[in-house]
Amino acid sequence: MPGKPDIIARALARLLTPLVRILLRHGISYGSFADLLKQVYVTVAERDFTVPGRKQTTSRIAVLTGLHRKEVARLRRLEADAPDALDERYNRAARVLTGWLRDPGFQDEDGEPAPLAIEDPAAFPALVQRYSGDMPARAVLDELERVGSVSRTADGTVRLIRHGYVPAQDTAQKLTILGADTRDLIATIEHNLECDPQEARFQRKVSYDNVPEEYVEEFRDYAGRRSQDLLEELDRWLAARDRDRNPDMNGTGRVRLGVGIHQFEERPDTDEADGRDDRGES
Repeated sequence: MPGKPDIIARALARLLTPLVRILLRHGISYGSFADLLKQVYVTVAERDFTVPGRKQTTSRIAVLTGLHRKEVARLRRLEADAPDALDERYNRAARVLTGWLRDPGFQDEDGEPAPLAIEDPAAFPALVQRYSGDMPARAVLDELERVGSVSRTADGTVRLIRHGYVPAQDTAQKLTILGADTRDLIATIEHNLECDPQEARFQRKVSYDNVPEEYVEEFRDYAGRRSQDLLEELDRWLAARDRDRNPDMNGTGRVRLGVGIHQFEERPDTDEADGRDDRGES
C-alpha cells in the first residue's frame, strides 16, 4: 500500500496538470512559478506554523520549508501583495447582480429583475449604492456591460440579460476568479483532511465516465439551470443574514460563508486519466 507522501505526490501531480497548462499557455515559465512558490512557502510557514508563545524566526521557517536561511530572509523582506483590484471589482459587480436578482425593490410584478433607469437616482444608481457601497454607478454599469451581463436600451434603461457575473472575454478577470475559486475548494479539502468528521464541510460530486457525446450539451444546460437556481436560493438565505445588508443582525464574530459549484467534463483520449471509482457519488 503506498505511503502518505506517495499519495500526496500523486494527488499533487493531478492537481497541477491543468494549472501547468494555464501557466504555459500564458507564458509563465517554471522558473517564475518556482520563485512564486518559494514566496508562498515562506508566507504560509510564517503565518500558519508558528509555535504558541514564540515569535516565528528565519531559522524555523528554513527548517519547515527546506529553503536556505539567506533565501528565507530575503523573501521575508519582500512586501506582501496588496488585495487584487480585479478581485474587488469582481466581488462588487457580482453583489450588484445578486441584489438585482433577489431584492423585491428592483424586481417587476412577476418577481423578475426589472429594467432600471440609468439616470434615475431611485433605480440603477440606488441598486449600486445598496449592493456595492461607494463604487460609482457608471463604473458598475460599464463593467456589467463589458462582461455581457446587461444591455442598455434606447429609452435609457438597463436590462439584466445574464443571471451571473461571468467575464466571457476578459482573460485577466477569469484568471482572478481561478485563483479565488480554486483557493476556496482546496481550503475546504484541507479542512476536511484534518477536522473531526462532525465538523466536515460539504464536499461532494456526481460523475459517470461512459456517457455518449450527444448528451454533453444537454447536461451543460440542465446542470447550469439547476445549479443557478440553487445558488440563487442560497444567496437569498445568506443575504438575509449578512450584516453588510442588515446592520441590525445579531451575532458575534465575522465569517465568510458560501458554496461553489462547477461542472466538469473529460474525454479520455485528450485529457489526463481521472479516477474511475466515483460513479454516481452524491
